[in-house]
Amino acid sequence: MFKNLIITCFLGLSAVILGAFGAHALKESLTSDQLLSFETAVRYQMFHAIILLFVNIYEGFSIKQKDIISYLFMLGILLFSGSIYAIQLTPITAKSIWFVTPLGGFFFIIGWISMLIIFVKKYKQK
Repeated sequence: MFKNLIITCFLGLSAVILGAFGAHALKESLTSDQLLSFETAVRYQMFHAIILLFVNIYEGFSIKQKDIISYLFMLGILLFSGSIYAIQLTPITAKSIWFVTPLGGFFFIIGWISMLIIFVKKYKQK
């Protein structure tokens, strides 16, 4: 659990740093569309860092459930946000890694579905 919380803190911290970097340092070097894409990556990273915090402190999840949901969201951040960062900050083009961003989104979706299933099962038990 603490490993997940440490990673979560790093993801939240790096989202703040990347957001500030995008807002200040990238204003002059990226087009408005590129900057908007970068901001989307930061926003999704921060949203999922916050939900990771909830997942890992919520006592209604087992350790296995926490790990599964955490890994799904962490993979989502790495692939979704990471691919957008790579496209906007490096010579890598969207054409060369077109499949990575939606794959990250898929992991986000599966993570949310996993939580939904757990909560529905708990609701039915009551």
